[in-house]
Amino acid sequence: MELALVLPIFGIVLFALLEFTLLFYARADVVEASRIGARLATLPGVTQENVEQEVLKILPPQLGQGAVVKADLGENSGDLVMVAVSIPMTLASPNLLWPIGYDIKGQKLYSETRMIKE
Repeated sequence: MELALVLPIFGIVLFALLEFTLLFYARADVVEASRIGARLATLPGVTQENVEQEVLKILPPQLGQGAVVKADLGENSGDLVMVAVSIPMTLASPNLLWPIGYDIKGQKLYSETRMIKE
């Protein structure tokens, strides 16, 4: 009887642990990709396509297929440069907790990095 009461709760805890672990690892990849993209964007002569290619090179293939990269490249030295990377959470983790009301459909992992142009 105790097993029947505890097993569903234990299963939910394990699913939550798995899902959040996958999301935290994916978030680290997204943050690193936006930082590397921003570093590249600070260099003179870099285009939007160069930044996007570099960001997609850093992201794992499963995350890169749905990534949206936005870059605001400054015109002059000293201008602010911004690179934002966004991916759907469903690419990073299976939607394991929807039966208990935690749904990641439509949610995104997002990272934005700002630096000063050289």
